[in-house]
Amino acid sequence: MILQIMWVSWLMMLLSLCSVAASTARSAAKPGCVEKCGNVSVPYPFGIRKPSCAMNDYFYLNCTSNDELLFGRNMPISDISELEGTVTVGIDAAFRCYNKTGIETDSYPQSMTLGAGPFMFSHTRNIFTAIGCDTLAQVTNYEFTYRATCLSTCRENVEMSDENPCSGSGCCQTSIPKGLNSLNYSLSSPYNYTNISDFNRRGFAFLADNSSLKISDWPLSRTPKYGKDAYATDVVIEWVVENKTCEQAKADASAYACGANAGCTYPESGQGYRCSCNEGFEGNPYLQEGCQDKDECQVEGKKPCQEGTCENTIGNYKCRCPIGKYGDGKIRCKGVGIITIISGN
Repeated sequence: MILQIMWVSWLMMLLSLCSVAASTARSAAKPGCVEKCGNVSVPYPFGIRKPSCAMNDYFYLNCTSNDELLFGRNMPISDISELEGTVTVGIDAAFRCYNKTGIETDSYPQSMTLGAGPFMFSHTRNIFTAIGCDTLAQVTNYEFTYRATCLSTCRENVEMSDENPCSGSGCCQTSIPKGLNSLNYSLSSPYNYTNISDFNRRGFAFLADNSSLKISDWPLSRTPKYGKDAYATDVVIEWVVENKTCEQAKADASAYACGANAGCTYPESGQGYRCSCNEGFEGNPYLQEGCQDKDECQVEGKKPCQEGTCENTIGNYKCRCPIGKYGDGKIRCKGVGIITIISGN
C-alpha cells in the first residue's frame, strides 16, 4: 500500500514538472497566430498574417511572400525582443563617390521614418558613423529639430581596427539624442577627395548598433553596392506599448497591456511604458497568461541552495535544510544534522 502511494505521488510530481516545462515552452505569439516569419520570431504585441494577431495596427508587421519580415516599407527585421523592447533592422549606408579630378560620380543619401507609432531609434545602442578621409557627414531628423555633423579626415591610408575607437582619422562617430523617430543622413567633401584620391575616393555614413558594429568591415577601399548587395548595418529601434505613464495605463483596465504576473515598467528613454514579468516568473508579459512560474531549482549552471534540497514554489523557491539542521538553506543551515554511526563486528 505504501509503495502504491509513493508511486502515485511520484507520478503526479512528474506530470506537474512536465506541465511546467510545457508552459515555459509556449509560443510568444498570440494564441492561434503564426509565430515566425522566416527565421525571425514574432512575439506579441507584434503580429503577422492577420491584423488581429497584433496589439494594434502599429505592431502589425509585413511578412512578405518570400518570408522576409519588414518594418515599414523597406527595413528588414533580424530580431524582435519583447523583453528588452527592441527591434533590430537593417538600413543601407549612405555614400558619395568622386573621381581623381574631384568630380562627384555617384551618391546615395539615406532617409527613414518610423511612422506615427510608439517607436524611436535607440540612443543608447546606436551610434552615427562616418568613414572616409575627406568626409563630412550630417544627420538630422525630419523636423530639423536635431542636427549633428561628423568630420573624418586623413592624409594617408588608415587601417580600420576594432581595437582603436574612431578618433576622426578615417572614421568619426557621434551619438544621437533620445526620442528620434526619423533620420536623414547625407555626405559632402570639403576638398572633393582631390588630395587623397590615390587611396580613397568615397565616403560612407550610417547609423549602427554599437555592440555589433565592426569598423574593420569598413576599409577605406570599400566600393559601394546597390540593392540586395548594398552594405547595410544593424540599427536598434526601441518601442513602448503607448505613450502613457503606468498610472494612466492602469486606470484603463480594458486597454492595459500587461498580463497576469506582470508589471508596468519605464524604459530608459523615459517615454511611455513597457511590461515585464514579476520576479520569479518568465515568458511574454504582454500575453494574458504569458508569465509563468520559473523553476529556480532547474536553472542550468546555478546552485540556488547553499545547503539542503531545493523546492520550487510559485514565484519563488525554498531550500529545505537536511534533517537535524535548521535555518535558511539559501544562506546556511545550522546544527549538526544526523550522525550515522556504523559499528563493526
